[in-house]
Amino acid sequence: MEEKFFTCPYCLQRVSVLLDTGFEGEMSIVDDCEVCCRPIEISYEVDSNRVYHFTYHAIDGNAF
Repeated sequence: MEEKFFTCPYCLQRVSVLLDTGFEGEMSIVDDCEVCCRPIEISYEVDSNRVYHFTYHAIDGNAF
């Protein structure tokens, strides 16, 4: 597992997510913001048990 910190695209608060690194390749997940509880789509790639590409964005239709 690897923890990543980022800014929520809805409430602009700094939040974190634990990402599974026990595989090789790409993964996309939806996780709720720890602060405002809105869903965030997270995509990442794992190589040698390390996250090397990480992106996130708001899901359309969930704005304030």
